[in-house]
Amino acid sequence: MAAEPFQPGETIPAPLRLIRPTVPREWVDYNGHMSESCYLLVFGDQSDAFFRKIGIDEAYRAGGHSLFTVQTMIFNLAEAHLGDPLDLALQLIDADDKRLHIFHTMHHGETGELLATGEQMLVHVDMTAGRSAPMPPELHARVHAVLAAHAGLERPAQVGRAIGIKRDKK
Repeated sequence: MAAEPFQPGETIPAPLRLIRPTVPREWVDYNGHMSESCYLLVFGDQSDAFFRKIGIDEAYRAGGHSLFTVQTMIFNLAEAHLGDPLDLALQLIDADDKRLHIFHTMHHGETGELLATGEQMLVHVDMTAGRSAPMPPELHARVHAVLAAHAGLERPAQVGRAIGIKRDKK
């Protein structure tokens, strides 16, 4: 599943649509719909495709650097079933020298119904040192080219939401 990194001057889609899986039998749980863990699996596959497009591939990781996910929030909004086509999109919300804030959407590939969203904070890591590290200039430039391409997109309503039980104030 190799993908060439974005090149200088290349038009970067907004949002990015990098994978389009179909729900296989092994993703379906005892309730007859896609299992909750598989939403993260699919969003992870989309993230990996994004990493390759910004130049984080096996060779990059062999050099001792990678991106690690440090936080994830998934909203399961509707069910996906066996054989359903999934339409994934990724939006880069923000980035700095070490971090990327990304947002995934998963729609039904035929009906367009929003099935789930996933929000993630990623950190660039020096795996030898075992801690976060600034991105090298070429990676930083690719990330910020995507950020610029996505700057005109509307900020998704789910971004930054907290989990909790709302209670009436007494």
